[in-house]
Amino acid sequence: MLPRTLRPKGTLSPIQLRGPSGLNCRFLAHVANIEDIPTEDDKPFSVPIPDGSFETYHFHPPPSSLETTKQQLKQLYHDMTMVRRMETAADSLYKDRKIRGFCHLSTGQEAVAVGIEHAITRDDKLITAYRSHGFTLMRGGTVKSIIAELLGRQGGISYGKGGSMHMFCESFFGGNGIVGASVPLGAGIAFAQQYNEKPNVTINLFGDGAANQGQVHEAFNLAKLWNLPVIFGCENNKYGMGTSADRASAMTDYYKRAQYIPGLRVNGMDVLAVLSAVRHGKEYVQAGNGPLLYEYTTYRFAGHSMSDPGTAYRSREELKAERTNDPISNLRENLIDWAVFTEAQAKEIDESVRKKIAEQVAEAEKSPEPELKAEVLFQDIYVRGSEPSQRRGRTIDETYYPG
Repeated sequence: MLPRTLRPKGTLSPIQLRGPSGLNCRFLAHVANIEDIPTEDDKPFSVPIPDGSFETYHFHPPPSSLETTKQQLKQLYHDMTMVRRMETAADSLYKDRKIRGFCHLSTGQEAVAVGIEHAITRDDKLITAYRSHGFTLMRGGTVKSIIAELLGRQGGISYGKGGSMHMFCESFFGGNGIVGASVPLGAGIAFAQQYNEKPNVTINLFGDGAANQGQVHEAFNLAKLWNLPVIFGCENNKYGMGTSADRASAMTDYYKRAQYIPGLRVNGMDVLAVLSAVRHGKEYVQAGNGPLLYEYTTYRFAGHSMSDPGTAYRSREELKAERTNDPISNLRENLIDWAVFTEAQAKEIDESVRKKIAEQVAEAEKSPEPELKAEVLFQDIYVRGSEPSQRRGRTIDETYYPG
């Protein structure tokens, strides 16, 4: 039984089992079948969440079913396909040497970004590490703005100055290149929401490679001390660069690593499980119960970055086996089985996405490069329109005076 202080306010304790690992577990029932699915696209119904999708730590598991609509399910498939196609386009542009420098793709991890976005609102905040393209798209960036940024063009979401790891938009705070450094920033964003009495949550993401950073645990401590409205989330894709999680961490149950913060491990290859988990966690945090620590178990099909073929430290057999658990293919099969769409309709979505991506990539390539002049270099140090009359350089002789 969970301590009263860790239960969401106003809820009853579910029937639980104590598993051999000491985790709080429970049976997950199938609560929907094909006959229950309505013909209308906007009529709510419930779909089952598979057994084994969650493991809990001092926390109630999410419900065993998810209320959704056919419209939302189609959108989930569309959004994951958009992210996948966009990353494939970036891969191709990099290999053509049009994208230079760092480029970290999230191929295989689409269910995390898409599932989270469908569980929160645009008033909620999100910050992540450097594998950020999918999150940028889901937070409101366009394919054109993301690809243009990767190309270093003026039409990029950061005006061509940030590249793969530094993308920002409304309620999205990056894309951060320093391993683990985004986590205390996210705690600060959650503190601002609490201080300003905003009824929202902050989604604060990091990778398994950052989980051992001291600043991550310092952020955990402050978040719990102040009961900040934040859901920390470790995207565990099993490798930090070329080092497996087992070789880097003495304990790989990342959802338990905050000790005093309740945790949840989520099947990050199932967009419905992610959506259900984040929706459930948001309700808990908004009820004033303090922070949560999630672990999304996922897998990147590509290397750590474009310079990494991803085969030196893992076998081709492993990659082949992991690809059988593709989050997009799995959702597609379920939606066809549930008569949400037909095979032909799924192909129509695929073709529509392919066309959209091709058009926006072509537009991004037409975007000009930033002008090579000081005015552009100093342009976004301050919010546009609020710039002071001078910007100091490395020395007084390099002070920049606009105009």
